[in-house]
Amino acid sequence: MQPPVPNEPANTWNDDMSKGIKMNHQPQAGRARGAMPFQKYKGFQPIDLPDRQWPSNVLQQAPRWCSVDLRDGNQALIDPMNVDEKLRLWDLLLEIGFAEIEVGFPAASQPDFDFIRRIIDEGRIPADVSIQVLCQAREELITRSVEALEGAPNVIFHLYNSTSELQRRVVFGMDRQGIIDLAVQGTELVRQGLEGFASNVTFEYSPESFTGTELDFAAEICTAVADTWGATPEDPMIINLPSTVEMATPNIYADQIEWFCRNFPRRDSAVISLHTHNDRGTGVAATELGLMAGAQRVEGTLFGNGERTGNCDLVTVAMNMFSQGVDPTLDLRHMPKIREVSEAVTKLAVHERHPYAGELVFTAFSGSHQDAIKKGMSQVDRSSWEVPYLPIDPEDVGSSYKETVRVNSQSGKGGVGFLLEEHHGLALPRDLLVEFSTHVQKLTEQLDREVKPDEIYQALLDTYGSDSGPYRLMDYDLLTGRNEDQRCVARVEVSDNVVTIDGEGSGPIEAFVNAMVETLNEPLTVLGYQENALGTGSDAQAICILAIDDPETETRCYGLGVSRNTITASLNAIVSALNRRWAKN
Repeated sequence: MQPPVPNEPANTWNDDMSKGIKMNHQPQAGRARGAMPFQKYKGFQPIDLPDRQWPSNVLQQAPRWCSVDLRDGNQALIDPMNVDEKLRLWDLLLEIGFAEIEVGFPAASQPDFDFIRRIIDEGRIPADVSIQVLCQAREELITRSVEALEGAPNVIFHLYNSTSELQRRVVFGMDRQGIIDLAVQGTELVRQGLEGFASNVTFEYSPESFTGTELDFAAEICTAVADTWGATPEDPMIINLPSTVEMATPNIYADQIEWFCRNFPRRDSAVISLHTHNDRGTGVAATELGLMAGAQRVEGTLFGNGERTGNCDLVTVAMNMFSQGVDPTLDLRHMPKIREVSEAVTKLAVHERHPYAGELVFTAFSGSHQDAIKKGMSQVDRSSWEVPYLPIDPEDVGSSYKETVRVNSQSGKGGVGFLLEEHHGLALPRDLLVEFSTHVQKLTEQLDREVKPDEIYQALLDTYGSDSGPYRLMDYDLLTGRNEDQRCVARVEVSDNVVTIDGEGSGPIEAFVNAMVETLNEPLTVLGYQENALGTGSDAQAICILAIDDPETETRCYGLGVSRNTITASLNAIVSALNRRWAKN
């Protein structure tokens, strides 16, 4: 089967839907037509694979992971890591659980060479971890790389040369056979250089720019390399098929991988590896589809750092599997630490909306989202996660439930209620929450920013703990009344006058209410009552929220009181509610 050459012009669109989908619509009025010079680019030819199997496959186990943060990720930095920074990242990669780590390009960089020698000479490489080095198929570079690896327990020697039609024509000026000869000679030099090595050695070969290489030629050159190395089913080599430049939609890459797996004569003697880049923004999708197409191994970087638009984001791929109930075999439970170390050594920020790892990925500002999250969190079974808008449990990656909701001008009552409940243990009655949310909305618009949980709580105290009306509780005494009732004698300031009130009831609240009614001729009915503890120990306080009736509007009027004494908090809440009722009328 001879696949089309990827660099030839794409077929002209026609009515045959197997060729593609034509977007049939009229341009919007007033928009310039043909402003972008799209004619200078060629569409990528589809792969002739009518019986493709990968679309029906399901990922059920994690691949072999190889971090290339210390090599590919490092090469992409404006200021490459020094040895100490590399050591810090190396320790993090080991902590996460990577068993294969590409540690550098020792033939091209003295810091890379020094770092490799340091982790070998200082015994920093665990017995079950393989270090990988990258090397072009050139004799002096191979010799230097072998020198760097001396004494390592487990070694992956990664050899590459570019194979695409474009690179052959523009960069090397070679035909197919010349490129094959280059790869075979390099493989033979690596085999000779590593003879006598006490280490466990695995050989890896990459036909660089695989996505721009004719598939039959990719299979041909990889077969020649495998034959030269002497790969066997018992001792397989790694064939790495990189999308060095992402040239097409991810389904095309999957087709290329499946075609290769089905047509590579030495398939039983090779582990098929992926190394995607992100030029089209689909590096993660291409990797996932490539695994569905038969690949067994993935190379990439923690957060996708790499040349141009980056490499495959290993955190995202692993967490995508985790979210589907698949063991990712990497320990990503401490995502804030992983993010902090990565940012420190690369000097690159992880975006706030970066999947799974960004500061805001579990945070909702939208009112409808917040309401759904609040309801979901109140019902979720932690052993079988299902919460609207939260595909995974934030706690599984070291995030807090309290960060799932934050409030700005786009938020609603759900977000306000969630923050008060999560940060202060206050579950407001629904009608109070609806009413208070309008105050928070005005606060966000006034401040023109997000409001913090403590600011929301303070706004609650300021709004419902009102002492700005005509009433203020000065002091009170609780005494024994008639028929075992309680008696409350209190001094209440009414405008500029201090009045002593006296009443009895079944409890202190009822006694105080009766005293207010009888002495001040003030109608008063308590309709709802709620008490919560704030804090613990000697600094603990009580907060009381209650509602009284408003006969004129036939609505409830809420008040709030805070004190170390629960009775004092309750009486202050009554006075606050009276003041708010007075202010409304």
